[in-house]
Amino acid sequence: MGMGGNIRNLIAKRAAQEIENGMVVNLGIGIPSLVPNHLPENTHVFFQAENGVLGMGSTPLTGEEDENLCNAAGFPVSIQPGASYFDSALAFGMIRRGKLDITILGSLQVSEQGDLANWIVPGKRVPGMGGAMELSQKAKKVIVLMSHTDKYGQSKVVKTCSLPVTTPNCVDLIITDLAVFEVKKDGLMLSELMPGVSLEQVKEKTEASFTLSPAIL
Repeated sequence: MGMGGNIRNLIAKRAAQEIENGMVVNLGIGIPSLVPNHLPENTHVFFQAENGVLGMGSTPLTGEEDENLCNAAGFPVSIQPGASYFDSALAFGMIRRGKLDITILGSLQVSEQGDLANWIVPGKRVPGMGGAMELSQKAKKVIVLMSHTDKYGQSKVVKTCSLPVTTPNCVDLIITDLAVFEVKKDGLMLSELMPGVSLEQVKEKTEASFTLSPAIL
């Protein structure tokens, strides 16, 4: 089963806390696209999309969408004053030159070394890798938002990725419906528990090894 809207927004709201004024931020599809809805009003951020937009705003209300404004996944977006449009080549040029402060992505698995696996399930049809490889290599900070387990109840925070790796050792922060993990040089550190979640639940649902931050102890 997929996550309900309240849980998805809880994850997106936590991710929004990582964003600071003036940052250039790229958002993946799914939960990451909800992040702009949770920024404080006085936070001014340049959200970038690979299809050639800089300055996206929050998700438009139903009936207020502009069919000419969309993100890289084709979903409707709003824009902020001063937004700009350009071709995809320039959008990827910004990414490859390391101009993004943060990229916030979804994932199928993340290993305890920070390896990212988010672009394909072997044997399944997928729309393509998109900008995942460039984004995960070149952004200054990589944040992953995802459910803690897959539809079979298996941990997506793993010792070693069993799915094809998009980029090795690139993830800095993992935010799931159960917890927040920081990726350190020596592995994962559990830094936060989501509201109503116990440490025992996280241990039970997490395949990867992890240490505890002082805030958890």
